[in-house]
Amino acid sequence: MSGTKVPITRVREEVSAILAASAGDQKRKFVETVELQIGLKNYDPQRDKRFSGTIKLPYVPRPRMSVCILGDAHDCDRAKEQDMPFRSADDLKKLNQNKKLIKKLAASYDAFLASESMIKQIPRLLGPGLHKAGKFPTPIGHNDELSVRADEIRATIKFQLKKVLCLAVAIGNVSMTEDELVSNIMLAINFLVSLLKKNWQNVKSLFIKSTMGKPHRLL
Repeated sequence: MSGTKVPITRVREEVSAILAASAGDQKRKFVETVELQIGLKNYDPQRDKRFSGTIKLPYVPRPRMSVCILGDAHDCDRAKEQDMPFRSADDLKKLNQNKKLIKKLAASYDAFLASESMIKQIPRLLGPGLHKAGKFPTPIGHNDELSVRADEIRATIKFQLKKVLCLAVAIGNVSMTEDELVSNIMLAINFLVSLLKKNWQNVKSLFIKSTMGKPHRLL
């Protein structure tokens, strides 16, 4: 698995252009996300095995991503102390398995962490709602540092082939340094290529783009 198809100098050049544009006349009132956009080829989503993989990036691409704790008494107390959003088993029981309310809970947060003792109760309390939304909670132990685990989730990206041959993942934001963005992008690209059946032969195009900026071609 080689990264030579996309020289690091090229990535650095395009990242520099994105950062310059976002800091110049085009500066927005919010922090723009930087996305890696991938076009695939020689892949049949109907017949070929659909790949899926997650990787933790060295630098958190989405620091503002909201993470809610579904906690036992101990973890709810810890979340409260750290000013993190949380729900107790009683809070979840009050939803009374109402699909609309569960859907609203799933939509209110980007991800969930749950105490180990709560994980088993979630299907019973919430049905398949969080699972359907692709937000089934990640388990946490009492010795885990909540903010560290939340940042791990914020740093983790997922590549998943669905029915179309294009993918897009958030790999950073314009408040990051050039080096941080380059590190995240190179790691993300090489990890994606490792998931593909024919590696680089399945990659048709690679672009990086800030939320409001124009796409910059890497391949």
